[in-house]
Amino acid sequence: MITTVDTNVLVDVFRNDPAFASESSEALRRCIAEGRLVVCDVVWAELAALFDSAEPMAKNMEILGVDYVSIEREAAALAGTTWRRYRERGGTRDRVVADFLVAAHAMIQCDRLLTRDRGFYRESFDALRILDPTSAE
Repeated sequence: MITTVDTNVLVDVFRNDPAFASESSEALRRCIAEGRLVVCDVVWAELAALFDSAEPMAKNMEILGVDYVSIEREAAALAGTTWRRYRERGGTRDRVVADFLVAAHAMIQCDRLLTRDRGFYRESFDALRILDPTSAE
């Protein structure tokens, strides 16, 4: 089982978020016990903003057992076409291509996505298996 992890779950852990750190940490433990944890280019880049340099971020990801897996061409294309359909349906968010890349990566290259952004992802990627650390799934 390959689980791709969304940025928000890792930020919960790295910043020790009082509302979500415990649940997100436990969800990461459960997912790693069931297989492999990965992040795509987008998540890696978003997380880099939390650290002074790339080295401590990479070390923390290694400690957590999270691997970096680049977005494949098929996933990138799916992200673009799904984002276009979202906008054609009247979607108003115009800076979400990154979110579509995360979801498409999960859908094409992984088995599921660990995130707290269930509604948005479920709306645009209805076949994607989504785990929310804050729910009893």
